[in-house]
Amino acid sequence: MADIAQSHDHFMKGLPPRTEIVLHVEMSPEESAFYEVLRQQAVQQIEQTDGPIEQKNFRILADLMRLRRACCNSRLVMPESAIPSTKLALFHKVSEELLENRHKILVFSQFVDHLTIIRQSLDQRGVAYQYLDGSTPPKERKRRVDAFQSGEGDIFLISLEAGGLGINLTAADYVIHMDPWWNPAVEDQASDRAHRIGQQRPTIYRLVTKGSIEEKIVDLHRHKRDLADGLLEGGEMSARMSAEELLKLMKRRAINPSQKAR
Repeated sequence: MADIAQSHDHFMKGLPPRTEIVLHVEMSPEESAFYEVLRQQAVQQIEQTDGPIEQKNFRILADLMRLRRACCNSRLVMPESAIPSTKLALFHKVSEELLENRHKILVFSQFVDHLTIIRQSLDQRGVAYQYLDGSTPPKERKRRVDAFQSGEGDIFLISLEAGGLGINLTAADYVIHMDPWWNPAVEDQASDRAHRIGQQRPTIYRLVTKGSIEEKIVDLHRHKRDLADGLLEGGEMSARMSAEELLKLMKRRAINPSQKAR
């Protein structure tokens, strides 16, 4: 199931409206059980934590990070896990269809090790791609950007932190965000690498795991943008989330497909 929206603020910048599509990732029963164990353990340990509020906040943020990583791939939390990633499977389904129709794709993730897993999977499939993250030297970054622009590979994997560093990748007409970030402006800046004057069909896919912390983050994007912008960004205290608000993000169970109403 997908949510589709048009971004109209780009008219003000002389850019065409971009289509944003949220693709809902349905966890498998194994993934759902894995996520739920992590979530319950985190809530229990946090509720038992004493000490200053700063200490509790730090613990909550660390546990939220684990849950976000689990939404991407269980191997990001437990490297020896053999649970197949539904999100990775959906990525391949979407990207293969786009490549068959001769499109070029930018793929963003905030987790470099998530991109590593995607790279390994693309290598196994013999799919040509370019890659860069925050550690890529400037000269090499330019070489890879130029290579992509000239047709060497139809997928460019980029870490979100490196996505806004003055790179133009207008050869791409599709963007896939593998995981939502707290601050939607960071994602927008990354997406704009492929969104320039004259671009006719910029389309952005966001992969969001149902019944998870990722849905909560997307809700923040829609309803509490001031909090999302302030979180972890050094904003005023009024723009930060309290320990209680952060804890609420965890108190939403993942829905096991086998437990749905019949």
